Amino acid sequence: MALTTDKWNVNALAFDETGVIPVIAQDYESGEVLMLAYMNEEALKQTVETGYAHYYDKEKGVVDTYGASQGNTQQVKSAFVENGGKVLLIKVAQNGTANLDGTSFSCFKEQIKGDYKDIGGEMFGRLQRIVGEYKKNPEDGGYTSFLFARGVDRIGKKVGEEAVEFVIASKNPEKECVVAEAADLLYHVMVLLSARDVKLSEVCAELCKRNR
Repeated sequence: MALTTDKWNVNALAFDETGVIPVIAQDYESGEVLMLAYMNEEALKQTVETGYAHYYDKEKGVVDTYGASQGNTQQVKSAFVENGGKVLLIKVAQNGTANLDGTSFSCFKEQIKGDYKDIGGEMFGRLQRIVGEYKKNPEDGGYTSFLFARGVDRIGKKVGEEAVEFVIASKNPEKECVVAEAADLLYHVMVLLSARDVKLSEVCAELCKRNR
């Protein structure tokens, strides 16, 4: 059952015998799983009322706004409850890091199984975030920062060049060339979107509107 921040069906939730429910927080754009936390009824109430994630600290026995002391926030965009009502999934717009020591965007930072090929579509959201970080904090000698410094016209020209190279590669039998050129094209498209302050969620919304 899907829930939204303006109309929560709290009756669908089943708190455990200690009065809490586990909550999985996921970035609403990249799809990255950010953290596992807990809510009690008071934390849920404050989350619904403010639109920002509040969690119950089981060790301290208090309700806190997520990451308040570090200046981090998680604005709840949507929420889902699993069939038994025992687990809550919230999709959030995160400001700052999920790891409260400030070292990583997600608490789940060490991959112990799988490879890059197993990440899938989540990579687009991660790429958007990484490109956005270069836009905010230019890096001397960095290619992405170089593109932003040259502006939309230069980035657009690169998108055109990469599109042509992708089409040419698609006419050849080697799959690896198609993959490489597609990656180049998609990367430059992401930089151009960022230069125009367009989010992936906006593009996805347009695609959904066209394919209802």
